Amino acid sequence: MNMERAGRVLDNLEDMGMSQVLVTDPMSIWYLTGYWNLPYERFYALYLARTDRGVKTVMFCNRLFPDATATGCEIKVFDDTEDPIPLVAETCDGSSPLGVDKALAARWLLPLMDTHAASEFRLGSPAVDLARSIKDASELDLMRAASATNDKAMEWLRSQLREGVTEHEIASGLLAEYRRLGAQEHSFTPIVSFGANAADPHHEPDETQLHRGDLVLFDVGCKRDSYCSDMTRTFFFGAEPSERDREIYETVRRANEAAEAIVRPGVTFAEIDLTARRIIEEAGYGEYFTHRLGHQIGLEDHEPGDVSSVHDEAVRAGQCFSIEPGIYLPGEMGVRIEDLLIVTEDGCEVMNSYPKELAVIE
Repeated sequence: MNMERAGRVLDNLEDMGMSQVLVTDPMSIWYLTGYWNLPYERFYALYLARTDRGVKTVMFCNRLFPDATATGCEIKVFDDTEDPIPLVAETCDGSSPLGVDKALAARWLLPLMDTHAASEFRLGSPAVDLARSIKDASELDLMRAASATNDKAMEWLRSQLREGVTEHEIASGLLAEYRRLGAQEHSFTPIVSFGANAADPHHEPDETQLHRGDLVLFDVGCKRDSYCSDMTRTFFFGAEPSERDREIYETVRRANEAAEAIVRPGVTFAEIDLTARRIIEEAGYGEYFTHRLGHQIGLEDHEPGDVSSVHDEAVRAGQCFSIEPGIYLPGEMGVRIEDLLIVTEDGCEVMNSYPKELAVIE
């Protein structure tokens, strides 16, 4: 059990007026305990509480799960024929509110509520989400390593561009390159988009072939030692872009760099989003920037706490998130430029070093 991380969760929980929480998200349980398990349809949870006797940690594990005793938690075991809910109810403080996370299925939550295991049930996920949001030094080093790997992979992606190659051919070869570079897997399904397909921000690679004059968008990420990377670059293949396409590209690049330039503790996520959005709006393309500016990232590619115009919290040192403005003209083309950054004590560190200057690939 990582008691420092557990302590941060409990501190956050106290700020929310609670002293106990039930965590059921497997990734969050791994973050807190170092124990990995995918329960599928079976019940699986970690109970954390701060009591007069100190911190109480209990794991609820099906008998078929791997041995969890190395976590240092009290382990309550049940099998497929037993109902785990009474075990949870007898563990909780029935006189206090219980935080439950967003991963707890209704098929478990509703019976637990019927047992009156707590005085009330509240959403406790923010206590865990905030703890995971602020990375420690070791996590930041892992984030940097994952992004450095992604930078190298982008060079490989660019080298695959040739007339007639398909989006699917390039995307299907990327995992082998990631593994050659030391990563283990994709952090999300790679996006490879040629021409008009780039107008769909989440286009899935298909059999579209590359032709001279096409725009090419790569949005890719790897997972290395459990931590994720994510980056987008846009290129022009075989011909100089038109004046309009060049203007769109440079508008997106200016928006990306302007947003990154203002990131520091105390600036709100909304201010960062609006900095990029204003540049795109002033260029006349506001209606074609159809998504938030970014998302937090760490053990998962998309983590809670987006970079959007309605997120008024101030950023904090140690947080990692994307800056990814885009302009998408349906049926024609799309441009997105994305970096990951770390908020530092007095500014930010952009983790991606791959160039953003407009490039034509011959």
